[in-house]
Amino acid sequence: MEFEWNEEQKELYEQAVSFAQKRMNKDLIEADKQGYFSRERWQELARLGVMGLLIPEEYGGAGMDALTCARVLEGLGYGCKDLGFFLSLGAHMFAVQMPVLLFGTEEQKQAYLPKLVSGEWVGAHAISEPEAGSDAMSMTTHAETDGDCYVINGRKTFVTNAPVCDFIITFATLNQRRGFAAVTAFVLEKDTPGVTIEPHTEKMGSRTSPMSDILFDNVRVPIANRLGNEYGGYKIFSKVMHWERALILAPFLGAMQRQIEDCVHYANQRVQFGKRLANYQAVTGKIVDMQVRLEAARMLIYKAAYILNHGDATMASSIAKLYTSEAAVQTFMDAMQVFGGYGFSTEFEIERHLRDALGAKIYSGTTEMQKVLISTQLGLKIN
Repeated sequence: MEFEWNEEQKELYEQAVSFAQKRMNKDLIEADKQGYFSRERWQELARLGVMGLLIPEEYGGAGMDALTCARVLEGLGYGCKDLGFFLSLGAHMFAVQMPVLLFGTEEQKQAYLPKLVSGEWVGAHAISEPEAGSDAMSMTTHAETDGDCYVINGRKTFVTNAPVCDFIITFATLNQRRGFAAVTAFVLEKDTPGVTIEPHTEKMGSRTSPMSDILFDNVRVPIANRLGNEYGGYKIFSKVMHWERALILAPFLGAMQRQIEDCVHYANQRVQFGKRLANYQAVTGKIVDMQVRLEAARMLIYKAAYILNHGDATMASSIAKLYTSEAAVQTFMDAMQVFGGYGFSTEFEIERHLRDALGAKIYSGTTEMQKVLISTQLGLKIN
């Protein structure tokens, strides 16, 4: 693996930083308070080409590799102080676009991907249920065949983008007794009769990324809207989670880099007890620890991104997601300590970064679930 960026990658990174700094930081404190999702920023990102990074040109995308995508997202995270927005972007790109690209029919790709790439549509991935979170495959949402349709009934919860979505990928079991082996994936539009999207769920962090439950009440979905094969839902979910876990936290790399730079500047300027904070080892030690965590997280995400295009990323993606989420939380906690009372205030925006980072330990599979997945890959026998 070589992480020497070529000229195109360097230019894409700089464009991402510049765009985010100029166009994505307006009224963020108020947007966080209101839980406001900006459709305007969504469409601007699409026009920049971000949503098409991984999608082939024939469907409106740029056809980039995963490592380039990670670098661009890192640039966006450096320039934009709204980490919540990147949860919506990641769910759309990795949990909605990628399953269609990897498992969809040609007709499905032609019908859906251009709208997802252009920003015309916001996508939602509905799999978690009130009684099936980490154990997603124990779902009770079920589908039955009826002529040339499937009829879906059930409830999905914690669905990122649900309140603003136009397009949904959901999963249902065709036979609950068969467990994960009977799970099947479907694609549908939000205005399909029988689909009810509940009001958005209030959250601690990532408040600019809306979330709510989706109800399916005798929803008739044509057989042509099945994604992949019958009983193929587990395979689809597992594959796309590699993409999501490897890449969804790439913006946090840029955010941690920016936070470190802010801490260095503050420590060099702030005077306490007659000395700049940079003279106190307790302070400089925290900032050094931040940098060490960033370098480790960056290499883990780059490695996972590289493997996505070259092999089995099962372990690499889980390690990247596990470490980066934990590193981000600790980095923003340390930054709060460096800034003291200012760090605890809303004005300096560190507390929002911390709240957003805490959610990263849960979505795309909790820290604990990542450890289970990694232990399985190591060959540990877990009954």
